[in-house]
Amino acid sequence: MDLFDSAHAAPSEDAPLAFRMRPRQLDDYVGQQALVGPDKPLRRMAESGIVRSMILWGPPGVGKTTLAELLARASQAHLEHLSAVMAGVKEIRAVVERAQQMSSKVILFLDEIHRLNKSQQDALLPHVESGLLTLIGATTENPSFEVNSALLSRARVYVLKSLTQDELITVMRQALNDAERGLGKRDIHVDDEVLNALAHASAGDARRALGLLETACDFATQEAGREVLHKDVLADVIGHQASAFDKQGDAYYDLLSAIHKSIRSSRPNAALLYMARFMQGGGDPLDVVRRLTAIASEDVGNADPRALPLVIAAWDAYLRLGDYEGQRAIAHAAIHLAVAPKSNRIDRAWSEAKKFVSQQPQVEVPTYLRNAPTKLMEQLGHGEGYRYAHNEPDGYPAGSAHDCWPEELPKTTFFKPSPFGQEKRFGEIMAWRENRDQEADQAP
Repeated sequence: MDLFDSAHAAPSEDAPLAFRMRPRQLDDYVGQQALVGPDKPLRRMAESGIVRSMILWGPPGVGKTTLAELLARASQAHLEHLSAVMAGVKEIRAVVERAQQMSSKVILFLDEIHRLNKSQQDALLPHVESGLLTLIGATTENPSFEVNSALLSRARVYVLKSLTQDELITVMRQALNDAERGLGKRDIHVDDEVLNALAHASAGDARRALGLLETACDFATQEAGREVLHKDVLADVIGHQASAFDKQGDAYYDLLSAIHKSIRSSRPNAALLYMARFMQGGGDPLDVVRRLTAIASEDVGNADPRALPLVIAAWDAYLRLGDYEGQRAIAHAAIHLAVAPKSNRIDRAWSEAKKFVSQQPQVEVPTYLRNAPTKLMEQLGHGEGYRYAHNEPDGYPAGSAHDCWPEELPKTTFFKPSPFGQEKRFGEIMAWRENRDQEADQAP
């Protein structure tokens, strides 16, 4: 399909408003000024007529397809359009064959390029390398995770952002004023309050904004010889704005990351914000509580030993109470973690211990710590010299001779308590025990 040719044809009045209002030139394009503004990279490509292979990465409805069309038009190239969801190796080869027969430059717009499998990417790569095809890929997912490194190395990645509230209002105003392709013939009066509400409901998606506007205008009323769109009809138009996202996509893991980092930064309000967005977008609350469980040890640790059992209790409460009431229990735990003093000393100690052990060819358990369930083991000295802590003064077997450390290994300290919360008290206890060890070693 040649989108360059189709872009010249007048769109049908029955076509969706978003399709009819696609910009015909770069000056009409709204948003992405970091890419298409004066002297910016895609603007310079359009002005020079030289388009390089690229991947456009951004959320839905921000103009990825439109940019491909505009760049193809500016470079006077033939534009082929394939969707990675629908196209296979056969379809890619067909594009290659057509390109080989053309005298003009061919741009392949490949939508949802992150869904391209290895064989499809392999079929495409040599023709991008040779320059037969200029690739413009579009994706909503991080291409560094999903796209073949060889293909990725031959394409510049440009990041597109969600449109701002003002940009969405501009897009809708264009549609309301355009008599040829938009709603201008109807002379509909829409005040800023209505457009603000529609823009807010669109969440940065221009295609969605125009779709909502088109539906809302069906509810416009005749007043004094003109149509007026009132705000009170928007509830029926917008309805419940589910902010769903792909559970395998970047947004899902970005929100989990934001929850974790907000709690680590001791920001309970930000943590609750991202948790609400995650759950209302369809995220599994159990994914949140699993993350909180990790945080309890990784970021709070022994600065507040109550944190881990509290999270486990919240997990149990969610399973017992159900989703609605159970989410509150998860929020309860998240707030506690965010407000609690922080220490990563457990995480550091555990990492150091694993690293230390990996560097040791063997770790021999001291004889006095070994198990002695049989007579033979007793005869071999297993357990001999072990001091039962509860029989010791202050409940502590003082002295380096009973430090439980293998004799052949260098002494190492993994756990170093922080000066925060309960770990401050832990540090005081450990310092007292160290003094007791020194006294015992110096005793005659």
